[in-house]
Amino acid sequence: MAKVMELYQMRRQVEDACRAFRSLDRELAKISLRPGDSAGLEAAIRQMEAAIDRKVAPFRGNRFVEPYIKPLKDKYCAAILEKAAAGKGEPGAS
Repeated sequence: MAKVMELYQMRRQVEDACRAFRSLDRELAKISLRPGDSAGLEAAIRQMEAAIDRKVAPFRGNRFVEPYIKPLKDKYCAAILEKAAAGKGEPGAS
């Protein structure tokens, strides 16, 4: 009976992980950057991290979701920093 419960719990975690990943596959947040605005850059990164945290909040502790949260935040942080360095934070910026 214990093995059946373990399998049930694992199945539930996998289903929850699928829901979590689907929610992360949508737009997380709209972030705008101004070239040279370091405070705005930090705020944009915090906004992105908060958006991810909100999306995964119902799935915290899920062993299939938890390992992806920090790498996902790191990926988006790097993208924000890259866009800021390239001056592409605002529409029409080059």
